[in-house]
Amino acid sequence: MNRDEFKLVNLREGGRLAYAEYGAANGIPVFFFHGWPSSRIMAELTQNAACELGVRIISPDRPGIYDSTFQRNRRLIDWPETFEQLADHLQLERFCILAISGGAPYAYVVAWKSPQRVRAIAVASGAPPIAELQDRQGLLWLYRLLLHCHQKYPRFSRIGFHLARPFLSLRPPLSARPLFLKSLRLQPCDAEALRDSAAFEACFESQRRAWRASSAGVLADAEIHAQPWGFRLEDVNVPVRLWHGKQDRAFSFRLVEQIAPRLPNCAAHFIDNEGHFSLPIRHMREILADLIAV
Repeated sequence: MNRDEFKLVNLREGGRLAYAEYGAANGIPVFFFHGWPSSRIMAELTQNAACELGVRIISPDRPGIYDSTFQRNRRLIDWPETFEQLADHLQLERFCILAISGGAPYAYVVAWKSPQRVRAIAVASGAPPIAELQDRQGLLWLYRLLLHCHQKYPRFSRIGFHLARPFLSLRPPLSARPLFLKSLRLQPCDAEALRDSAAFEACFESQRRAWRASSAGVLADAEIHAQPWGFRLEDVNVPVRLWHGKQDRAFSFRLVEQIAPRLPNCAAHFIDNEGHFSLPIRHMREILADLIAV
């Protein structure tokens, strides 16, 4: 589909939620929850696998992201009510959820709040409950820095996000991509996976568009990740499939090893020689096939 095509649903609380669809139009419904900072077009990663498997991917922008209306004082536990309006609009009573990276808390909270509607969730390269961590060494150094600034200097942190927006909204030329990837100091597996043009676009164009739309939306999404989730993982009773690369630098797989036993109905897959980006890029078909088979 055209990257700029999207649909809107009007929300009861005011504003609109934007979403796009990928894969098979009449296929098995799977909602895609994008990472952070990101937006709905990250679901381009699913397109080929979804078409092959007969899966209908529905990918919403969270409130304040890209084309979805900003909501002040938004909390993680507010998401199920907002999200269910989209599911009702599409007349989908039962569905699966696939979450990537920062989309993980949003998948867990919907599964916790609406177990009668969620068949299963899959979480790839997923974020842990950061506020519960006693030791943050398993987080990417940049995340540790952002958390420190947010807690010690919240005003400075907000100003920093606004100042960063013009630069992070820029689209790097094709010729600069190798240098850009090198500057990120990625794991070799991630750098190799992102040399694929379609994968690069799905991961980084989705980020750019989120920043271009609103630094306030990106900041609010980040603040939600740093706060307590408002529910216990032990109370998420739907089937959960965890997928995590053992070379993931954003969120160490050791953190996910601690999450898995807390989930009552969980199967965890820890993949050798895969990182934060390469795991969903290289294993998307496997992840989706496993999810719809639950």
